[in-house]
Amino acid sequence: MQKLVLFALAGATTLSVSVYAHSDRDRGFHKRPHFLQGQIHHNRYDGASNDLLTGGLGASGLASATPPAFVDPLNPTAEELRTLAIYNNYRALVDTAAGGGFGQFFGPQVDAGNDGRIPGHEFLAYLTTTGTGKTTAMVQIPDGFDPNDPCMVTAPSSGSRGIYGAIGTAGEWGLKKGCAVVYTDKGTGTGSHDLTGNTAQLIDGRLTTARGARMQFRADLHPRERRQFNAEYPNRFAFKHAHSRNNPEADWGQHVLQSIEFGFYVLNRAYRRSASFTPENTLVIASSVSNGGGASVRAAEQDTRGLIDGVAVSEPNVNPTVLEGMTIRQGEAAPISAHSRSLYDYTTALAVYQGCANLAPENASAPLNAVFNKTDVDTNICRSLSEKGLVAGSSLAEWASDAQRILNEEFALQPEQNALAPLHFGINVPQSIAVTYANSYGRFGVEDRTCELSMAAADSSGLPAPLSDLQQAALFSTSNGIPPTGGVNLIYDNASGGPTNLPLSISPSTGVQDYGLDALLCLRSLASGTNTASGTKLRGKPAAQARAVAKGIEAVRASGDLNGKPAIFVTGRADAVLPINHTSRPYFGLNRSIEGEASGLRYYEVLNAHHLDALNGFPGLNERYVPLHYYYFQALDLMYAHLKTQKALPPSQVIRTTPRGAGAPALSQENLPEIAIQPAELDRIVFSDNQVQIPE
Repeated sequence: MQKLVLFALAGATTLSVSVYAHSDRDRGFHKRPHFLQGQIHHNRYDGASNDLLTGGLGASGLASATPPAFVDPLNPTAEELRTLAIYNNYRALVDTAAGGGFGQFFGPQVDAGNDGRIPGHEFLAYLTTTGTGKTTAMVQIPDGFDPNDPCMVTAPSSGSRGIYGAIGTAGEWGLKKGCAVVYTDKGTGTGSHDLTGNTAQLIDGRLTTARGARMQFRADLHPRERRQFNAEYPNRFAFKHAHSRNNPEADWGQHVLQSIEFGFYVLNRAYRRSASFTPENTLVIASSVSNGGGASVRAAEQDTRGLIDGVAVSEPNVNPTVLEGMTIRQGEAAPISAHSRSLYDYTTALAVYQGCANLAPENASAPLNAVFNKTDVDTNICRSLSEKGLVAGSSLAEWASDAQRILNEEFALQPEQNALAPLHFGINVPQSIAVTYANSYGRFGVEDRTCELSMAAADSSGLPAPLSDLQQAALFSTSNGIPPTGGVNLIYDNASGGPTNLPLSISPSTGVQDYGLDALLCLRSLASGTNTASGTKLRGKPAAQARAVAKGIEAVRASGDLNGKPAIFVTGRADAVLPINHTSRPYFGLNRSIEGEASGLRYYEVLNAHHLDALNGFPGLNERYVPLHYYYFQALDLMYAHLKTQKALPPSQVIRTTPRGAGAPALSQENLPEIAIQPAELDRIVFSDNQVQIPE
């Protein structure tokens, strides 16, 4: 293997930007990109004491239920923060429980030695963005990178996660393949600002209160404004995704494209005496899952320079432009025309109605429903919705069933998603998304407290309290960027009795503990543009906020035009976070309507699979669901073979998996049929007569 000539340095090093001065500075991808800010931070990992993929833990350490500890819990080092961040981000996306496929079908140790530890070089830098937050980018070059056969994989973070948010997905596949992997937190990430202590995080997660320090994010409040805010709302936090005033999602595609350019620049500096890397001689696959997958799709749409060769994503968060007249039909069911709703639209509907739907008789056996949801609170939600005329019926069971009907019929959520939605509500998935994206789309600041909601730690009574020093020291590594997370909760400031943790809140309009339904109805009103409780038109400040949110949503709509690039979407039919009738299915139809027979997009819909594989380790879910992660890696393998050898991509299809069943015996190949090279006609997904046709 050819040796890196600039960055092959022992130990951890921070390289000043001046190091990169070079006579060929103006040569395309050899030139330092104009969008890089400040220093590029470089570390070399030897694959023994530490590594690129597992943070030195190895596959066995990632599978351990005991997280890595800090020597000094109040003052963790950058390396300790990195290791814990890798541990938490990996386990958040991949099921590491015994019998679920880890170590057999996927995992760092599969087809690799050294317990999955991969030596190599890592580079961190900030990208220029608008607003008050900074976008972080990272390049990892494994020692197995072959400059004579170069490849690169994009790994934008899933969800609102930080820079290591795709380490276990696109990161693992790319590093094990010997590709350079380019990451970005997409302007979301774990950047938080403790408004009371004025503490924020540096690029490596360490805390600082220094003025002018290059922290990830700090709310744009004048010191006088911050003091005034703290006096009225003490112990509050601002988060980069929610409060940067930036709507970063509108730029996700550009962030991915910039990360690719950063990758080319680093490669060209590292191998400057022996090789030159350009899009013409380097295979580039745009990848990742969830929000990261959506970011890579947007990058492919916006790629005017030919940086990307192909796309392979799992469960992508795409908000496709609405194609009028198109329908979606599954089997012999009635065609669906109310598709392509925005993330904010269907998520606020779930936030309002799902608490009541938890009690629907058909959800009695939903996994962990009774564990994560309180019957009395769900009952209060149902009663409150009935009193406001938002659900029909004369009994609790009828109210709950009508709430479920509304979600399935009016919001086109597939019945396969119903069994998972109660658990998601119990762990605050729709509520957290609704709050963060309302702020992000509307470009609201922390001081706006949209719908009277803020973010803070809470005591056992639900009252706002200081986040402990131990929790704050580790927040970079424990936060997923979208509260409730890392000890920071959603606080309903207008709750009866004073600011209260949202799940414990009493709504002023009802006087009962109903999960702060008034706040959730307010968030829903910003999606519909009308007062959800009364049906009247919004006026004044709420109307202006709704218009701002709508403008933000339009800015993130995907065009469906992949510029003829080959692409693969893999999605689980039971996805209850990004419902398929609003994401992958309509995007497939939109793309086919634009690119026709020239389209290179393949869509694989996996039965008995959903959005959050990590939940498959829980009882009840392990019996019902298979890992979508397995098919994501298979999609990457298919795309790599297609780009390297022109091997044809299999047609779009439904993949009929078999759940593990009672007692959840260890996953076997019988549970996981391969993506068929030539699927049966009855399994093929097609677009015909302006309709996406999905086999049952």
